[in-house]
Amino acid sequence: MIYNRHSFESHRTIALSASFSPNDNDDALAEHHIIISHTDPSADFDTQLASIESTATEMLALLGSGTDVVLKRYFLSDVANQAHRIERSGNCCLSAIGQPPLNGSKVALWMYAITNADIRRNQAGLTEFKHNAYTHIFAGGITTGHNNSKEETTSILNEYAAELNELNCTLKDNCVRTWFFVRDIDINYSGVVEGRNMVFRANDLTTDTHFIASTGIGGIASSRSSLVTMDAYSIHGLKEDQITYLHAPEMMNATHEYGVAFERGTAINYGDRRHVIISGTASIDNKGQIMHQGNVKEQALRMLKNVESLLAKAGCGWNDTAHIIVYLRDIADTEVVRDIMRAHLPNQPMIIVEAPVCRPGWLIEMECMAICRQSAPQYDKF
Repeated sequence: MIYNRHSFESHRTIALSASFSPNDNDDALAEHHIIISHTDPSADFDTQLASIESTATEMLALLGSGTDVVLKRYFLSDVANQAHRIERSGNCCLSAIGQPPLNGSKVALWMYAITNADIRRNQAGLTEFKHNAYTHIFAGGITTGHNNSKEETTSILNEYAAELNELNCTLKDNCVRTWFFVRDIDINYSGVVEGRNMVFRANDLTTDTHFIASTGIGGIASSRSSLVTMDAYSIHGLKEDQITYLHAPEMMNATHEYGVAFERGTAINYGDRRHVIISGTASIDNKGQIMHQGNVKEQALRMLKNVESLLAKAGCGWNDTAHIIVYLRDIADTEVVRDIMRAHLPNQPMIIVEAPVCRPGWLIEMECMAICRQSAPQYDKF
């Protein structure tokens, strides 16, 4: 992984990027994860947004000809007043969520870009790109609006499953990553769990098969009527043995033991690289209990150990991480957590946002993705 930090003084922004390329042939796809933050909290939203968009354009130019955006996720401080001012550009998947950046700014951006890929939007409005044997499918901001979070989660997953079916895909065989953003998570998360469990059982996602890597976190959708919104990533063309589900039982127990249904992590093997997706991970022990109640510093350190153990199960480490998102319940903990994270991970693209975790006792959670170089000729290259 190649890490870079770019400061754009004219835009008052900082862009942190991580790029991976196998460098073995002209047809290889290079991947780029970029996090862009604004450095002037006093600027109004439109100024900050325009600066971030200008920086995004300049970053794509720096990354080389043929680089285009697959996914944009905007982190917003006031989603009800800001989301409608974000315009879709190109064919990328767009996600906008109320999770205030904790550097005091109004908007930040995580961007996933690919060099040498043909990115398009399909008839269902999903973003996809095809290369070799694979079609990569991205969905952003799926929401339906219901009276309770269980009904909305059920409706969202069933709607997404129907869209996948139109592409000859299923939740079980093709969906590898979900994000659930939950309004008032302390109240509504139990409904998300019930709805997801019900749909998963109907789609043969069980303890005897597998679940899906996921983050369930506090966040406000752009639709005021929505309690839940979902982003998702699916892949068509994988062989069954290309996916490995990650467990670190010495550190964390299986999620189903406390009634939820997601994988701690997922490794996807390609001919030239391995993708490692780490779900939202907090300060938990191997009995499912919260560790270090009330101590954000110790919780952050345990969280890092838990994630490190999952990465190690996939043969990766911190130097392979492409991006990191850190979720904090209490904004008063920002400086303490920022110091810890930067001491451990000084180079990786990272953002810290305000977003309560699914149990009130958890003060912090993180997710990440890693990309490891490998040679596996039995599989098509990414």
